Amino acid sequence: MSSTFTTLSTSGLQLRRGSRLWRSSVELLSSMRFAISLLVVVAIASIIGTVLQQGEPLNNYVDQFGPFWSAVFHRLDLFNVYSSWWFLLIMGVLVVSTTLCLVRNTPKIIADLRSYKTHVREQALRALRDRAEGALPLSREQMVQRVQSRLRARGWRMRVQQTDAGTLVAAKKGGLHRMGYILAHSAFVLICIGGLLDGDLMIRLQMLLTGKKLLTTNMQISQVPKQYILSPRNPTFRGNLQLPEGDTSNTAVLTIGDGSVLQPLPFSITLKKFTVDYYSTGMPRLFKSQVLITDPRKHKTFPATVEVNAPLTYDGVTIFQSGFDDGGSHLQFKAWPMQGAGDKPFDLKGDVGSSRQLSDGQQSLRLELTNFRPINVENLHAATQRAADGAAKSGGLLGSFDKHLGAAVNDSPSAHPTNVGPAVIYKLRDASGQAHEFFNYMLPIDLGGMRMFVAGERSEVGGSYHYLRIPADADDSIDGWMRLRAALHNPALRQRAVDAYIREALPANTSPKLIAQLRETAGRTLDVFAGVIPRDPDTGKPLLQSPGGLPAMAEFLERNVPKDQLAKASKVFIDVLNGTLWQLWQVARAQGGLPPAKADKANQRFFNAAVLALSDATFYPAPLYLQLTHFQQVEASVFQVARAPGKTIVYLGAGLLILGVFAMLYIRERRAWFLVKDEGENASRTIMAMSTNRRTIDFEREFGALRDAVLQAADRPSAGTADPT
Repeated sequence: MSSTFTTLSTSGLQLRRGSRLWRSSVELLSSMRFAISLLVVVAIASIIGTVLQQGEPLNNYVDQFGPFWSAVFHRLDLFNVYSSWWFLLIMGVLVVSTTLCLVRNTPKIIADLRSYKTHVREQALRALRDRAEGALPLSREQMVQRVQSRLRARGWRMRVQQTDAGTLVAAKKGGLHRMGYILAHSAFVLICIGGLLDGDLMIRLQMLLTGKKLLTTNMQISQVPKQYILSPRNPTFRGNLQLPEGDTSNTAVLTIGDGSVLQPLPFSITLKKFTVDYYSTGMPRLFKSQVLITDPRKHKTFPATVEVNAPLTYDGVTIFQSGFDDGGSHLQFKAWPMQGAGDKPFDLKGDVGSSRQLSDGQQSLRLELTNFRPINVENLHAATQRAADGAAKSGGLLGSFDKHLGAAVNDSPSAHPTNVGPAVIYKLRDASGQAHEFFNYMLPIDLGGMRMFVAGERSEVGGSYHYLRIPADADDSIDGWMRLRAALHNPALRQRAVDAYIREALPANTSPKLIAQLRETAGRTLDVFAGVIPRDPDTGKPLLQSPGGLPAMAEFLERNVPKDQLAKASKVFIDVLNGTLWQLWQVARAQGGLPPAKADKANQRFFNAAVLALSDATFYPAPLYLQLTHFQQVEASVFQVARAPGKTIVYLGAGLLILGVFAMLYIRERRAWFLVKDEGENASRTIMAMSTNRRTIDFEREFGALRDAVLQAADRPSAGTADPT
């Protein structure tokens, strides 16, 4: 006997009829190698779907990957892996392949379960590893009865067969191990079928059969044509429904690929009140919705509460509390110019989720108000320390918007969280579609004893924010710094600041030549800091790469001063810059009708922070800074509504999978054979052999115990001979 067990073949189902192409296709689909290959593809696709955030707007992927790669990934449906046509096709083929594997192997397994393998021969038993042999003064009939009684006491099932060589007792135990294969593979098929039933495949089939289309543009739900609306009797769907407080809706949005369809519900949902509680870290601890369910068919209305992990099921539809969002809060801004000499803001209003065009005559930007957060818990100690460290490392000359500012928060365990108040998130998108996202806090934040308006910016979706810190003036306002910024970009005011600096720095009897030299140095220093970069007289190209601020000053000195004199020259230019900027601040205050600032400690701290902010502002990638001034919050609850008939099938498959894995891992199939032969009068010789699908120490102990119980005489310590091999 070459093997005592039926081996599951990895080849496919071989048909005897049909064309060659049909037989080859069935053999390929039903082969285990093909199923494993499909599983590998599904695993790779699942990794992509996990690493790459799914279902985001296409503009976000353009910002993250660029136009070329975002188009490639979009063509491959990598942004919606689990609803893509190729993923659903693979899942469908995998169901067919696994089903064919079951069809091919199940009859063999069942036949093997019924078989006691009574056709085994003596030489095959002697070839097994676990075997023993012994003679006892019992007749063949008595010995067979002895074997049967010992096996029956240990829970073995057996069958007796008379052969030419003697009497064969074939026994087996743990046959349910083989059922694990059938249960596990059946479970996989059921889980896949349940997933396909509750997935986009059924929706796509319904759309194909009923002529429905995908909606690819934004429009009010009440204005959507019927060809984009599914039937209320749709047997399976899973969509989202966002409700602001006080609103009512009976329509869910199902996102499929690049578009969406609407799914009417058999009832309407009214959000009466939304409640959210927060941890001290600012993370939401609990959020729930108090809703009102109205069923017009049954003329029934009742209140209910939907919480996380406590969904509501009514009329076959389950309502999950999946999240919360802004419901269109009403926001008011002051839009401050960040370029040029303008210092007058204009008022701006908008609701979260809305957009509008902004234009200054030279460029057009689209403002997209994306979110509003009334609570923001930050680690101010870490942010203050990082800002101080960055400013110290810059030496007052090398600071830049994305270097010394860093992040505003720290996630370290030693963080000291503080609620710093509301913040608004918005995007400014140019004509090419490229966008920068901004995160502006409404109130000034105390960083190391200095009140700062903090404005974040990032150009990549999911990237880190870079923060601009603008010091608040004595009135806790941003107006003082904005006046100084506007004055810096006004040539006439810069000249007045230079003249005031010269009068302050030089005595009255100073020679005109020295005054002219200092005037030229101070003017050029202030111009370079303001971003007025000298250009090549031949080509007209800027001689410096930095757009202004302290980095431009550093680059200017490196290009024009020998290295051995750089340290000394840097100190001179910094003194000149600080002096002219101080006078520029006095000029700006006079323009605003304010008295001159005294050179006290508080004003000096504001001035130092303002200089760093002016330097960083040259890297601010927007012509406007939106300062949130007022808001009226509107909260919205996000529900996921689903009718999932495949859920029961998936649960059944999960149960079968548990049973199948348990059977395959923890149940060991064992077979035993006892060949009893006559050996003289009232004596017999028994050849014993055992085999198992998984050899363990427990099996060896079981073999030894069974051998001793059957082959060892009761009145002797050892009877017969046992082959130790």
